Amino acid sequence: MRWQVQEAKQRFSEVLRAAEAGEPQIVTKHGEEIAVVIDMAEYRRLRGEPATFMEYLGADPAADDTFTVERSHDLPREIDLAG
Repeated sequence: MRWQVQEAKQRFSEVLRAAEAGEPQIVTKHGEEIAVVIDMAEYRRLRGEPATFMEYLGADPAADDTFTVERSHDLPREIDLAG
């Protein structure tokens, strides 16, 4: 959605709610686009910041609720601590 500066100031909570819902909010001044309000996750993605571990797991389309890790049943190797 597009907002003139004055309207964006008056309805700032609404601007934030829409941005939080994933819809970028464009702010204009004298008809010229001057700013955009986006949610934090989109901002981080655009900046190339690393995702949290949970976001990383959630982004995998092959992931499901049955995630399991297979452990090796091999015996640990012997080490010499005297040496």
